[in-house]
Amino acid sequence: MQSIPYLGQAVRRWQVGNSTFLAWPEAGARLMHWNHTRIDGSVREVIHWPHLTDLSTPMAKVRGGNPVLFPFSGRTFDAGDIHYWRGRDGQRRAMPMHGFARQGSFAIEQMDPTGFRATLEPSDEDQVNFPFSYQFTVTYRFEALRLTCEFALRNLDQQPVPWCAGHHFYFAAPWTEGQTRDDYQITLPPAKAVRQSPTGTLFPGPQVPRTTPLSDPNLVDTIHTQLTTNRVRFGPSDESEHVDVSLGTTHRPAPGQAMVTWTAEPSSPFYCVEPWMGPPNAIEHGQGLRWVPPGETDQFSVTVAIG
Repeated sequence: MQSIPYLGQAVRRWQVGNSTFLAWPEAGARLMHWNHTRIDGSVREVIHWPHLTDLSTPMAKVRGGNPVLFPFSGRTFDAGDIHYWRGRDGQRRAMPMHGFARQGSFAIEQMDPTGFRATLEPSDEDQVNFPFSYQFTVTYRFEALRLTCEFALRNLDQQPVPWCAGHHFYFAAPWTEGQTRDDYQITLPPAKAVRQSPTGTLFPGPQVPRTTPLSDPNLVDTIHTQLTTNRVRFGPSDESEHVDVSLGTTHRPAPGQAMVTWTAEPSSPFYCVEPWMGPPNAIEHGQGLRWVPPGETDQFSVTVAIG
């Protein structure tokens, strides 16, 4: 691991086997980039990071890397009003899209040749909007052909703490020159497809084939839940290479957990396959929402592997 300058700041780089990982632990615990050098010497981009000339764009708006979504994934609502949530105390509070961790400050707790662990330092505004005593930690472990990221939420309060966190991986796709998304396919486990309405409710989504081209428009903004297995695979249709995204460590994920598929435009250099603890607005509908009892710690782990 080494520290390197980036637009006037210091970020960290890990070289593990033929893989290079770039991360900014203090800024949102953000994994920024991952590339892999093939046997023939060509470089395959796995996780996309855009070319920035300065840091005037807020980190929450940068479309690249892996933003950490905490305490809630996606858009939250209170009685149809977006960017609010209501707790058990009956109070309405503000909540930005995807929570506040992706634009938050983190303190590095540990860093070594295989990864890092960092703890969120909530701002005064964060504390008002999520008024609990807790410790939220992000741990990355890097290997030659995969990474593992674990979230841990420790409840330091006298009341249960809710959360429904997630990841927003911006995968490079396509990752080989001359290919398009039409040349790629994604294989999803049998699942229920839903989407989110403008008022936060969930409604039936399109029927997506288990294996479909990555260019399939029905994939965009679709939430795949009630998953029968924990792995999604995508890559070239000839299966010469792939990316596997896995929820947890058991073959069947916990009830309520979800995979979200999304991209901005047909020409975007990225495609997002996002493992979430549950569908968006979980604090209102309850699917995938977890409450951590006082004094206990809850964890959420994902793995990304390439081949």
